[in-house]
This record gives sequence, C-alpha cells and structure tokens, in this order.
Amino acid sequence: MFKPVERVETPKLDLAFSRNKLVRKAFAMLRAFHGPEEWLTSMEISQRAHLPKASGHRLVQTLEEIGAIVRGPNGRYRLGMLLVTLSHKVSIGELLREAAQPILSDVAVKLGCTTHLGILENCMVTYLCKINGSADFVIHTRVDAQHEAYCSGLGKVLLGALSSAALEEFLLDGDFVPLTSHTITDRALLRSAVQEARLHGYAVDDEESAYGMRCVAAPVRDADGTTIAAVSVSDRADRMTRGRIEVVRDAIQEACVEIERKFTPLM
Repeated sequence: MFKPVERVETPKLDLAFSRNKLVRKAFAMLRAFHGPEEWLTSMEISQRAHLPKASGHRLVQTLEEIGAIVRGPNGRYRLGMLLVTLSHKVSIGELLREAAQPILSDVAVKLGCTTHLGILENCMVTYLCKINGSADFVIHTRVDAQHEAYCSGLGKVLLGALSSAALEEFLLDGDFVPLTSHTITDRALLRSAVQEARLHGYAVDDEESAYGMRCVAAPVRDADGTTIAAVSVSDRADRMTRGRIEVVRDAIQEACVEIERKFTPLM
C-alpha cells in the first residue's frame, strides 16, 4: 500500500519575505541610474544594484515590460515614462512636510523654540512647515510664504547646495537689501558664509533677518547626499547664546537625519 505524498506548503511569511526582497531589488536597479539621460547595459544595472547577472537580467526584462525602463536601439536602458507619470502624482513638498512635521514638533517642544522646514525656490526660501514652541516669542512667518535666502540660516544652507556657477549667478543678481544692521550685504562675505555652511553642515542667522532673533539651520539630504531642504530653530537672541547654539545645532542635525530616514528610507 502506497503512502500518499504529503503536500508541503510554503509558509506565507516566507513568501512575503521573498516578495519584499524582490521589491527591494527592483528599486535598487532603478536607483542604479544616476540621471534621467543615462543609458546603462543590463550588466551595468545589475552591478550597480549588487545583483547576480542572471537574476538581474530577469528583473531588467520585467522593469522594461511595465515601462519603468526603456531599451534603446543600442541595447542599453534608461529610465522610462512610468516613473515620470508617477512622479506627477507626487508633491515633494507635501512628502517632506509630512515626514518632518512630527519630528519638528518634538524639537520645538524640547527646546522651547520655533522650528521651520524650508526649500529653495527661485532663490527664495519657501516655508513648508512651521512649529511654534514658545508663546513669548512670536516669529512672523507662515507656511507657503517666501523669504529672502541671503539673510537667513535656512537660506545659507540651501544656497550651499547650489553649484559654484549657480551661486555666483545668485550673488551677482542685484543688490542685497539690509533688513538689520547685521544683514550680510557684501558679496564676498556672503559667499564665505555660504561656503562655511556647506563645510560645517550648519548655518547661523545672527540677527540678520530680524533684530533680537538668532536661528540655527542644518540641511536635509536625499539618498545621494544632495541637500533638498533645510531645518531651522529660532529663538530670542538673548536665549540663543553661543553655548546654546551648539546644543541646538546637535538637536536639529539629529532631527534632519530622522527626516531623511523617513523621506528616503534605506533600500
């Protein structure tokens, strides 16, 4: 009498884990492209994604089938229209705001200061998020409003992400109006301040945009290390002492790392 062969089912957890790994591999391949105009062979994509040639080739074929990448006449691939279509449905500003808001709320409460999240648009700082952490110090800014970049900590950090040519174009584009007697209006001094912000990873607004206010700002970077936004903490100048600036700097740099993890999680 033959004993029936028992059917062995693959555990659902193993299947889910396998699919999860497959999704990660697919995104690793898409991230292998360094720009929208770059063409890569299947082998180059696999190598950059750290995948074996065989499995990498199969994933390349799948990505081509769904339109995530396209194959040129020379056998090389580039990013496809699927990603362009999907990107139109995504607001980078909204994603940054949602990632940053709870983190900046914690910082504002912890330090008793006002926190901002900003991006650079047309060489102006656009505020994406504002959290008030102090009732006795009012800062007249609002979400979606814009502020001059040359006289704020946020602006110095964001200007530091520009190419040398773009920064020079900004510096030569008109005169800088002093908002206070501390505002940097000299091009050489402003260039130096931006370069220091780029080098040290933070910037300080020392009553340059408003009397009686100091702020510290630090960059938020994407997965490639490019600055895409900046976070600042503002308070009364008499409370934001030189010694406290270091404490605030460390706090916002940690906050920026948290925002980066939420906005661009590791593959």
